[in-house]
Amino acid sequence: MSYPEKELVDRSKRGDIEAFEELILAYEKKIYNIAYRMTNNREDASDIAQEVCIKIYKSINSFKENSTFSTWVYRIATNVCIDELRKRKNVVSLIASNENDEEFEIPLTSKERLPEEIVEEKETLGTIKRYIMELSPEYRMMIVLRDIRGHSYEEISQVLDINIGTVKSRLNRARNMLKEKLKDKEPFIRKSV
Repeated sequence: MSYPEKELVDRSKRGDIEAFEELILAYEKKIYNIAYRMTNNREDASDIAQEVCIKIYKSINSFKENSTFSTWVYRIATNVCIDELRKRKNVVSLIASNENDEEFEIPLTSKERLPEEIVEEKETLGTIKRYIMELSPEYRMMIVLRDIRGHSYEEISQVLDINIGTVKSRLNRARNMLKEKLKDKEPFIRKSV
Protein backbone atom coordinates (compact mmCIF):
# COMPACT_ATOMS: atom_id res chain seq x y z
CA MET A 1 0.00 0.00 0.00
CA SER A 2 1.42 3.39 -0.95
CA TYR A 3 2.17 5.88 1.79
CA PRO A 4 -0.61 8.35 0.91
CA GLU A 5 -3.16 5.53 0.73
CA LYS A 6 -1.97 4.04 4.03
CA GLU A 7 -2.29 7.43 5.65
CA LEU A 8 -5.82 7.82 4.28
CA VAL A 9 -6.74 4.36 5.58
CA ASP A 10 -5.32 5.18 9.01
CA ARG A 11 -7.16 8.49 9.13
CA SER A 12 -10.37 6.79 7.96
CA LYS A 13 -10.04 4.24 10.75
CA ARG A 14 -9.88 7.16 13.19
CA GLY A 15 -13.16 8.52 11.80
CA ASP A 16 -11.83 11.15 9.36
CA ILE A 17 -14.69 11.43 6.82
CA GLU A 18 -12.65 13.54 4.37
CA ALA A 19 -9.92 10.89 4.26
CA PHE A 20 -12.54 8.19 3.64
CA GLU A 21 -14.11 10.23 0.83
CA GLU A 22 -10.70 10.61 -0.78
CA LEU A 23 -10.15 6.84 -0.59
CA ILE A 24 -13.54 6.10 -2.11
CA LEU A 25 -13.02 8.62 -4.92
CA ALA A 26 -10.00 6.59 -6.00
CA TYR A 27 -12.08 3.38 -6.24
CA GLU A 28 -15.66 4.41 -7.01
CA LYS A 29 -15.37 4.00 -10.78
CA LYS A 30 -13.80 0.55 -10.47
CA ILE A 31 -16.48 -0.50 -7.97
CA TYR A 32 -19.22 0.75 -10.30
CA ASN A 33 -17.65 -1.04 -13.30
CA ILE A 34 -17.57 -4.36 -11.47
CA ALA A 35 -21.20 -3.91 -10.43
CA TYR A 36 -22.21 -2.93 -13.97
CA ARG A 37 -20.43 -5.94 -15.47
CA MET A 38 -22.29 -8.19 -13.08
CA THR A 39 -25.75 -6.65 -13.52
CA ASN A 40 -25.67 -5.04 -16.98
CA ASN A 41 -27.92 -2.34 -15.53
CA ARG A 42 -26.79 1.19 -14.64
CA GLU A 43 -29.30 1.75 -11.82
CA ASP A 44 -28.54 -1.59 -10.21
CA ALA A 45 -24.82 -0.94 -10.56
CA SER A 46 -25.21 2.44 -8.84
CA ASP A 47 -27.21 0.89 -6.01
CA ILE A 48 -24.66 -1.87 -5.54
CA ALA A 49 -21.75 0.59 -5.70
CA GLN A 50 -23.39 2.65 -2.94
CA GLU A 51 -23.93 -0.47 -0.88
CA VAL A 52 -20.25 -1.40 -1.35
CA CYS A 53 -19.13 2.07 -0.21
CA ILE A 54 -21.33 1.85 2.88
CA LYS A 55 -19.97 -1.61 3.65
CA ILE A 56 -16.40 -0.35 3.26
CA TYR A 57 -17.15 2.57 5.56
CA LYS A 58 -18.72 0.35 8.21
CA SER A 59 -15.94 -2.23 8.09
CA ILE A 60 -12.83 -0.07 7.49
CA ASN A 61 -11.64 -0.84 11.02
CA SER A 62 -11.62 -4.55 10.18
CA PHE A 63 -9.14 -3.99 7.32
CA LYS A 64 -6.05 -5.76 8.70
CA GLU A 65 -3.68 -4.57 5.96
CA ASN A 66 -2.59 -8.16 5.21
CA SER A 67 -3.44 -7.42 1.59
CA THR A 68 -3.57 -4.23 -0.41
CA PHE A 69 -6.47 -1.90 0.17
CA SER A 70 -7.53 -2.33 -3.46
CA THR A 71 -7.72 -6.11 -3.04
CA TRP A 72 -9.85 -5.66 0.06
CA VAL A 73 -12.16 -3.22 -1.79
CA TYR A 74 -12.50 -5.59 -4.78
CA ARG A 75 -13.28 -8.47 -2.43
CA ILE A 76 -16.08 -6.49 -0.82
CA ALA A 77 -17.38 -5.35 -4.22
CA THR A 78 -17.43 -8.85 -5.69
CA ASN A 79 -19.05 -10.33 -2.59
CA VAL A 80 -21.79 -7.68 -2.54
CA CYS A 81 -22.43 -8.25 -6.27
CA ILE A 82 -22.64 -12.01 -5.89
CA ASP A 83 -24.87 -11.70 -2.80
CA GLU A 84 -27.18 -9.28 -4.60
CA LEU A 85 -27.43 -11.50 -7.68
CA ARG A 86 -28.19 -14.53 -5.54
CA LYS A 87 -31.02 -12.60 -3.91
CA ARG A 88 -32.43 -11.58 -7.26
CA LYS A 89 -31.81 -14.85 -9.13
CA ASN A 90 -33.89 -14.32 -12.28
CA VAL A 91 -34.45 -10.59 -11.85
CA VAL A 92 -31.14 -9.75 -13.55
CA SER A 93 -31.72 -8.62 -17.12
CA LEU A 94 -30.42 -11.02 -19.73
CA ILE A 95 -30.71 -8.52 -22.56
CA ALA A 96 -27.43 -6.92 -23.64
CA SER A 97 -27.22 -3.15 -23.60
CA ASN A 98 -27.09 -1.38 -26.95
CA GLU A 99 -24.86 1.36 -25.60
CA ASN A 100 -21.19 1.43 -26.63
CA ASP A 101 -18.95 0.06 -23.93
CA GLU A 102 -15.22 0.56 -24.41
CA GLU A 103 -14.19 -2.63 -22.66
CA PHE A 104 -16.27 -4.71 -25.06
CA GLU A 105 -15.78 -2.51 -28.10
CA ILE A 106 -14.36 -4.23 -31.16
CA PRO A 107 -11.65 -2.02 -32.62
CA LEU A 108 -11.96 -1.07 -36.27
CA THR A 109 -8.87 -2.29 -38.08
CA SER A 110 -9.74 -1.12 -41.57
CA LYS A 111 -11.53 1.95 -42.87
CA GLU A 112 -12.76 -0.08 -45.85
CA ARG A 113 -15.00 -2.38 -43.90
CA LEU A 114 -18.48 -2.99 -45.16
CA PRO A 115 -21.44 -1.73 -43.11
CA GLU A 116 -22.71 -5.31 -42.90
CA GLU A 117 -19.47 -6.35 -41.16
CA ILE A 118 -19.81 -3.56 -38.61
CA VAL A 119 -23.45 -4.49 -37.89
CA GLU A 120 -22.51 -8.16 -37.57
CA GLU A 121 -19.75 -7.32 -35.08
CA LYS A 122 -22.18 -5.27 -32.98
CA GLU A 123 -24.67 -8.14 -33.00
CA THR A 124 -21.88 -10.53 -32.02
CA LEU A 125 -20.88 -8.23 -29.19
CA GLY A 126 -24.46 -8.09 -27.94
CA THR A 127 -24.72 -11.87 -28.08
CA ILE A 128 -21.50 -12.32 -26.09
CA LYS A 129 -22.64 -9.82 -23.47
CA ARG A 130 -26.01 -11.56 -23.19
CA TYR A 131 -24.35 -14.96 -22.72
CA ILE A 132 -22.03 -13.56 -20.06
CA MET A 133 -25.10 -12.25 -18.22
CA GLU A 134 -26.63 -15.74 -18.36
CA LEU A 135 -23.71 -17.27 -16.45
CA SER A 136 -24.07 -17.85 -12.72
CA PRO A 137 -22.60 -15.02 -10.61
CA GLU A 138 -19.48 -17.01 -9.69
CA TYR A 139 -18.62 -17.76 -13.31
CA ARG A 140 -19.65 -14.32 -14.54
CA MET A 141 -17.30 -12.78 -11.98
CA MET A 142 -14.41 -14.88 -13.37
CA ILE A 143 -15.02 -13.59 -16.90
CA VAL A 144 -15.42 -10.00 -15.68
CA LEU A 145 -12.29 -9.99 -13.52
CA ARG A 146 -9.98 -11.90 -15.87
CA ASP A 147 -11.14 -11.36 -19.44
CA ILE A 148 -12.73 -7.93 -19.17
CA ARG A 149 -10.89 -6.21 -16.30
CA GLY A 150 -7.58 -8.00 -17.04
CA HIS A 151 -6.71 -9.04 -13.49
CA SER A 152 -4.07 -11.73 -12.94
CA TYR A 153 -4.95 -15.11 -11.46
CA GLU A 154 -3.21 -14.07 -8.24
CA GLU A 155 -5.21 -10.84 -8.00
CA ILE A 156 -8.48 -12.71 -8.56
CA SER A 157 -7.43 -15.25 -5.95
CA GLN A 158 -6.88 -12.47 -3.43
CA VAL A 159 -10.04 -10.56 -4.34
CA LEU A 160 -12.30 -13.61 -4.09
CA ASP A 161 -10.30 -15.23 -1.27
CA ILE A 162 -9.97 -18.53 -3.13
CA ASN A 163 -6.85 -20.42 -4.24
CA ILE A 164 -5.36 -19.96 -7.70
CA GLY A 165 -6.32 -23.50 -8.76
CA THR A 166 -9.97 -22.70 -8.06
CA VAL A 167 -9.65 -19.46 -10.04
CA LYS A 168 -8.23 -21.32 -13.03
CA SER A 169 -10.82 -24.10 -12.92
CA ARG A 170 -13.78 -21.69 -12.55
CA LEU A 171 -12.44 -19.51 -15.34
CA ASN A 172 -11.96 -22.56 -17.56
CA ARG A 173 -15.53 -23.72 -16.83
CA ALA A 174 -16.90 -20.23 -17.47
CA ARG A 175 -15.07 -19.98 -20.80
CA ASN A 176 -16.23 -23.46 -21.79
CA MET A 177 -19.83 -22.53 -20.97
CA LEU A 178 -19.51 -19.46 -23.20
CA LYS A 179 -17.91 -21.50 -26.00
CA GLU A 180 -20.74 -24.01 -25.80
CA LYS A 181 -23.36 -21.27 -26.04
CA LEU A 182 -21.55 -19.66 -28.96
CA LYS A 183 -20.76 -22.84 -30.85
CA ASP A 184 -23.97 -23.16 -32.81
CA LYS A 185 -24.83 -19.49 -33.21
CA GLU A 186 -24.95 -18.23 -36.78
CA PRO A 187 -23.06 -14.91 -36.26
CA PHE A 188 -20.07 -16.90 -35.10
CA ILE A 189 -19.92 -19.29 -38.05
CA ARG A 190 -17.62 -17.56 -40.46
CA LYS A 191 -16.01 -18.88 -43.57
CA SER A 192 -12.20 -18.55 -43.67
CA VAL A 193 -10.97 -16.40 -46.50
